[in-house]
Amino acid sequence: MQNEAATGAVYLQTNDAAKNEVVAYDRAADGSLTYVGAYETGGRGTGEAHLPSQSSVVLSDDRRRLLVVNAGSDEISLLAVEAGGLRLENTVSSGGSTPTSIAVRGELVYVLNNGSASIDGFAIKDGKLEPLPDSKRTLSEQGADGAQIAFSPDGMTLVVTERGTNSISAYAIDGRGYADGPTTIPSAGQTPYGFDFTEGGALVVTEAFGGDVGKAAASSYAVAAPGTLKPVSGSVGDTRSEVCWAAVTKDGRFVYVTNFGDSTISSYAIGRDGEIELAEAVAASTRLGEAGIRDEAISSNGRFLYALDADAQKVHAWNVGPDGRLAEIGGFAGLPPTVAGLAAS
Repeated sequence: MQNEAATGAVYLQTNDAAKNEVVAYDRAADGSLTYVGAYETGGRGTGEAHLPSQSSVVLSDDRRRLLVVNAGSDEISLLAVEAGGLRLENTVSSGGSTPTSIAVRGELVYVLNNGSASIDGFAIKDGKLEPLPDSKRTLSEQGADGAQIAFSPDGMTLVVTERGTNSISAYAIDGRGYADGPTTIPSAGQTPYGFDFTEGGALVVTEAFGGDVGKAAASSYAVAAPGTLKPVSGSVGDTRSEVCWAAVTKDGRFVYVTNFGDSTISSYAIGRDGEIELAEAVAASTRLGEAGIRDEAISSNGRFLYALDADAQKVHAWNVGPDGRLAEIGGFAGLPPTVAGLAAS
């Protein structure tokens, strides 16, 4: 992997049922990608073409470690990011069933176990993931169908979207890393899915509306206190279908959402208080009118947006303009038929 400030990497997981792997690409200074290789996680995926979640592959804050769920073997893996590629450090039980999303803050890690409707905590110590004793917390109910877990920018709140209950659950994190909660509020729209925070703490959540054609939307929230969310913007439609993933620009002024139903990306402008309004219904597309676009991520330098078109087995890249507009760089091949998650450094 290249470590210069102008370059970075993109990572995805194969979700293969026999041998889950991380597929790595080097990122050049112009945002283009070069396939590097595939690295075993020590666990197994589900074998499905994708995982219905956001953040199944995440980088640590210092970008020196990569964390991956193994949804088929109920495990999570920790890999070291090194100059020559990735090195598997540790694979451990996720503490529940069907882990699909990971949150990391410093040395603290929480995993969303979709199958058991729970979250479990871990600490990164000496290159290993160590379970945080008695850290298991349930979601709002057994049928919650959690979609994503993530920390707020200050690390004091942990958020989980629940598709099954059309709700958003939040937990307060204490000084020892333990979660208290959840405090659960209704989502502004149906089927809350992926989300992302601005550095100022505004939370933007996608709403898939059960996949209804033309009903895709997003809403925004603020953290009123640790573990407590309050609505800011109600459901704002993007006119597309099956929206699932969200990525906020580094300056917090825009958020991009991927619409699986027709392989488009919509953009929203984010106001000073976290309110959102639709900027472009179609800011970009991989294969307009055909289903396929899924996970997305913005590079650590904020200059590039990457999105996974799993059906086409490609990663697509765009330049992120200061006005929020996207300029296409191209699509990059090298992916297997099953692939999920996307993280970018």
